[in-house]
Amino acid sequence: MKIYNAKPILIGLAIFIGLATFPLWFNMGKAAPPPDPKLDTPVIQRMAVKQCIMPKDQMRTEHMQLLNDWRTEVVRNNNRIYTASDGKQYNMSLQNECMNCHSNKSQFCDQCHIYAGLQADATPYCWTCHIAPKENK
Repeated sequence: MKIYNAKPILIGLAIFIGLATFPLWFNMGKAAPPPDPKLDTPVIQRMAVKQCIMPKDQMRTEHMQLLNDWRTEVVRNNNRIYTASDGKQYNMSLQNECMNCHSNKSQFCDQCHIYAGLQADATPYCWTCHIAPKENK
């Protein structure tokens, strides 16, 4: 059985496979360095015990769920107090609680969001209701 036009078909197939797999082999071995969020804000430096409302690993993975839960509790249930696992109470407020310590949004929030694949021009929906903090450059 003879394949007609085998040479152009095989060349076209090779070009297609090369273009289709280009993103995979082009970036091979070029992992982005993990973010190094800055925790040197004045409020954090003044703290005797540098502790967030949850452990660091848990905050990394669950902070958006926590903020969503806070929003639901505050808006729908008028509950503004969050009791952490250690019994300490916090005000459920992105601006008055979280951003009080993490006032360096570009070096803290944005750095991790970009690393996680949030597009540079995309804004997390936190800032559709809340006022994004102004930073001193």
